[in-house]
Amino acid sequence: MNAIQKFLRDEQGATAIEYGLIAGLIAVVIIGVLTGLGNKLNVLLGKISTALNSAGT
Repeated sequence: MNAIQKFLRDEQGATAIEYGLIAGLIAVVIIGVLTGLGNKLNVLLGKISTALNSAGT
């Protein structure tokens, strides 16, 4: 009986799951931000390349 009560009060597994969910959410946010920055950087470098090519001719 004590073992069952101890098992029901144990919250270590729930805490680990919560930390896992938080880490997953942070990873998704970081991936989203880096994707957005990568696209903007690609556009910027494209403009610079075009400007350099047109200035060289």
